[in-house]
Amino acid sequence: MRILGIDPGYAILGYGIIDVTGNRFSVVDYGSLTTEASMEMPERLVCLYDGLTEIIKKYEPAEASIEELFFNSNAKTAILVGEARGVAVLACSKAGLVINEYTPLQIKQALVGYGRAEKTQVQFMVKTMLHLAEVPKPDDTADALAAAICHGHSAGRRDILKRIDILPR
Repeated sequence: MRILGIDPGYAILGYGIIDVTGNRFSVVDYGSLTTEASMEMPERLVCLYDGLTEIIKKYEPAEASIEELFFNSNAKTAILVGEARGVAVLACSKAGLVINEYTPLQIKQALVGYGRAEKTQVQFMVKTMLHLAEVPKPDDTADALAAAICHGHSAGRRDILKRIDILPR
């Protein structure tokens, strides 16, 4: 299964595409979509939507894994990131992708085994699990790959549960 991981943001939107076969992960591509601070917000959102749409067309993922919004003390920033997240959900939905959402705690738990893990621990696991020479930069890209890996683990468990008739097919 091909999974598109997304770490939403309006200045930097990280993305990562992985293939999952059984319990093996392989990286297909990763990077980030960036917008200029001088751009008006509607223009930034259009850039993010168009860029994500092109990535989806190019790599044809089956599912998307999007990190849920972590609300910090700055409400304005949270609203702007929420708008970018909405654009990412829209792009994936319009392309027919199954959308899965995970909290930062769930992603850390899936990769490190501890929901309060440090960012460096998560980045190390992304590098290790995907057999990369170095940690992907910027951090948003590594976070997007972590979201994709998290879903890869979850999807694998769902498949097993379906096979042993615990979940409906």
